[in-house]
Amino acid sequence: MPEKKIIAVVGATGAQGGGLVRAIQADANGAYRARAITRDVQSEKARALAGLGAEVVSADVDNQESLKRAFDGAACAYCVTFYWAHFSPERELAETQNMARAAKAAGVGHVIWSTLEDTRKWVPLNDNRMPTLMGKYKVPHFDAKGESDGHFTAAGVPTTFLLTSFYWDNFIYFGSGPQKTRDGGLAVTFPMDDKKLPGIAAEDIGKCAFGIFQRGGEFIGKRLGVAGEHLAGTEIAAAMSRALGRDIRYNAVPPEVYRGFGFPGADDLGNMFQFKRDFNDMFCGARDPAVAWNLNSELQTFDAWLAKNGARIPIPA
Repeated sequence: MPEKKIIAVVGATGAQGGGLVRAIQADANGAYRARAITRDVQSEKARALAGLGAEVVSADVDNQESLKRAFDGAACAYCVTFYWAHFSPERELAETQNMARAAKAAGVGHVIWSTLEDTRKWVPLNDNRMPTLMGKYKVPHFDAKGESDGHFTAAGVPTTFLLTSFYWDNFIYFGSGPQKTRDGGLAVTFPMDDKKLPGIAAEDIGKCAFGIFQRGGEFIGKRLGVAGEHLAGTEIAAAMSRALGRDIRYNAVPPEVYRGFGFPGADDLGNMFQFKRDFNDMFCGARDPAVAWNLNSELQTFDAWLAKNGARIPIPA
């Protein structure tokens, strides 16, 4: 029996990377095995991945040499950054350059880079429709990823550029779930008016990535966007109401109101939602759910995700 090829997974204990490692290991008779890359190999999540049979190795995205060692011998690699750990676009750019150069040095044959649009291509810095943040970004956590695409191209790494979507898991972990309104009701709040929001279960991003790797080099050099569904705020609220047995409304606020909510990153997210609203046809068009279905036959709709996870969404008393 031929030896299984290695897929090295950066951020293996995170949402996207963890989903990919689990998808690889669930395919017991497949051609691949997972190498889970994490800073802390003794963490509970890392030990859980080891329990699935994944190889767990230590590396730091801020240390290019450690990444080279982690990528050594891998046929494929999944590269992702987590902006919300540090709120620094410059650090994200540096981390991405480390990953690209390490993948090139290790001779990785296929990289998937989890990216997003550089919104400055649509909203230049001198465009006052939304404020410029940190002096040179419109949506920092988008723009740094989009700018980082160039690191993989410059390094000459065979890369698939994977555009992700809003995680439905954000309703559980990221404070996006229903909140109390002034009249005592419940509402989900986005500055999207009646526009559609592409969304996906975080676990399904990893499964889609595995689908890309399984197709060999078919998508090298291409940009693919994944989403489970495109839903307006009213549709999100209605689905939650059905699943949770509560009356949940959609609270559409202007972007400037959202930016003023005051939580860390509110200005970044306010600009992000405004970008998705103002360029909705383009944004949704880049994330056709049919693409994700083609890569992942187990792709979840929002209703299916709610059926499994709705009870975990925090509801204010």
